[in-house]
Order: sequence, then structure tokens, then C-alpha cells
Amino acid sequence: MSVTLRLPTIPTLFDAPEVEEAEGCIQCQMGSKLVLFITGKCHWKCDYCPLSENRREAEMMFANERPCTSFDEVIEEARAMNATGAGITGGDPLMDREHTLEGIRRLRQEFGPSFHMHMYTSIPFKPEYAIEFAEAGLDEIRFHLLDLDAKKYDSVISACTAQGIQTGIEIPCEPDQEKELMGALEDMREMDIQFLNLNELEITVGNHGNMEVRGFNLSDEITAGAAGSAELAINMRDRVAAAALGEPDPLDGVVREPYGFHLKFCTAVYKDAGQLRNRFLRRGEATIAPHELLTEDGTLIFGVIECGNEVAEDYMDEIIRETGLPRRFLYHDSERGRIEIPLSTAEEISDAVEAPVAFVEVHPTHERLEMTIVYLNSADSGD
Repeated sequence: MSVTLRLPTIPTLFDAPEVEEAEGCIQCQMGSKLVLFITGKCHWKCDYCPLSENRREAEMMFANERPCTSFDEVIEEARAMNATGAGITGGDPLMDREHTLEGIRRLRQEFGPSFHMHMYTSIPFKPEYAIEFAEAGLDEIRFHLLDLDAKKYDSVISACTAQGIQTGIEIPCEPDQEKELMGALEDMREMDIQFLNLNELEITVGNHGNMEVRGFNLSDEITAGAAGSAELAINMRDRVAAAALGEPDPLDGVVREPYGFHLKFCTAVYKDAGQLRNRFLRRGEATIAPHELLTEDGTLIFGVIECGNEVAEDYMDEIIRETGLPRRFLYHDSERGRIEIPLSTAEEISDAVEAPVAFVEVHPTHERLEMTIVYLNSADSGD
């Protein structure tokens, strides 16, 4: 029996990075950044927070999708994906500042000066903390403006810039906050920032109730973006670009002075189909086993024969004898009670064996989350 895979396609071609973009953005686009989730703790209760219930307010640390109890495990995950850097996030990493500093130091010590680290925070922390982060090895910091109050962050932003940390602002583009966002844009003129990142507001499992109360709907059936968010972000981006060129604003025709920073708009579909997909592809390429195939979507596919652990060795010997398959192309998964083999071999032998034979698709994460299982013969296990 053969299996035909219909793989989804990316609905949009993404813009190439620009010279002025933050290095953290460029590496995220490559899918080469480890996502280090320090803590789910946060001072604030933003109604658009996208965190799932299992991470919100949790004190657990994650490296990508992997729960970690030590930075040794974080480093192991970074090596598993050949990471070129790390994005440090939460919750808010400043809610566990000492642990965050320890993580930055460990990653810097392990991977050296070329390993790029950026961090997100919504806390206008004491300016003297900027020295600690710079000495630990932080390269870049992104401030989330609570209530869009840019002036509240002025002193800490100046302190971070003075310490050589590339400093910027990253906020979601709320479609019902146009006046406030345009006002904040003007406030940022006087700040020591190198970039402003606008994220399309996403409607997720973690925030859909609050987003419904605010009257937000999905912009289309392809993305999780809120209707109106992208349009507002593009208007803001065009305003900054026009000012840099000395041209009239496309929206109101006013010629404005240059803002002095780069504005990037990141869509919801780009985060999913771009950044996440590229990270999965990278980890898949780094960890793929001989019997697996890596799909264009960054998933791994292979065949399995289900069997009891007590007979697994006999099954493997028989497969090698009958097919001529090298032993390194077989893997005994004792936890799941099955033998993993190339999908082509599984298709070839599915009608000749009495045990259940299946096609399996997994994410290339540490937990290898199983996405699909399709049985190839009539010996379906019925599970």
C-alpha cells in the first residue's frame, strides 16, 4: 500500500531581511535561534497574551518545546538544532533576573562571542541592571511597552544603549489602538532605540476569549492574525519609510522628519510558516536518523512495525535477512513497542507481515510529538 502526502504550502512569500534589521530578527528568520523560555511569571495580565495555560505563570523553563530543569539540558537542545543564538523570553525574564543572567553567562561560555542572544521584557528595570546584562553577554534587548507608555522606558533604554546592547521596542499592533500607537511612534523619536518591531496581533487558544470581548475577528482562515492589525502596522511602517526618504506620508500626505530607527512588521503567518517551520527544518536536519525522511514542513516521516519488546530483536534480524537493510536503518523504540524503519521498506513488507505496519509523522522536537499515524495493512492495532 502506498501513501500520498499532501503537504501544505506557504501562502505568502516573505520579505528578505534589510540591512537595518536587528540581528535577532535575521537569525529568527533563519530558524537558527533557540527559544529559551525562562519563566511564565509576569507582573502584568495583558489581555492579548498568547501563552497557553500550561506555561502562563508556570515556573518551568523550556528550551524550544523541551521542558528543562538545568542549563545543561538547554545547552543540549541548542546543540541539537545547531543554534546560532538564543531568544530569551517568558512570561518576563526579569521576574527571575538572576536565573536569566546565569543562562546568558552559561550560553556565552559554552558557545562563544558569535552566539547572538536577545531578550524580551516589559519591565522598565533599574538602569544599573543594564551593566549586569552587558557583562553577562546579552547582545540585544526588546522592550514591550505597557500601555504604550514609551516615556516610562526612556532611562533604561538609554542605559542599555550606553552599554553597547542593541536596543529596541517590540509590541503587538492592536487594531483598536491606532491613535495611541501613532502617538507612541512620535514619542519614540527622542529615544535611544535602533529598531521598532510591530507584531501582527494574534488570536490564540490562550487569548481568544479576551479577543472576542474586544470584538476582534480573524483576518482570514489562513492565519491567526486579528483583522485590522496588519493594515495598521503597514500604515505605520510606510509612515516611517516615507519620513526616512523625505516623502509625503501615504496616509495623510504630511512630510515628517526621519524617525531615526528601523521599523519591521512581522506577520502571524510568518511566525508560524516562516520562523517555526525553519526552526523545525533546522532541528530535523541536525537530528535526522538514517531511516527517517525530512519533509518540506520540517516534520520527520518513517515506517514502523509494532511488536512486543521481547521479540523485537528477532523481528529486526528477520527484516535484515529478508530485505538486506543495514542494521543502522532500524531503530527499536522500546517505549512505544515498535521498530522504526524506512517508509519505503514499510510499504514493501506491509502485506507480507502479520504485525501492524504504519506510516508515522513526528515533529523533530525533543519529545518527537506524533502528528500522524496511518496503518498500511489490515493488522491495525485498533489503538
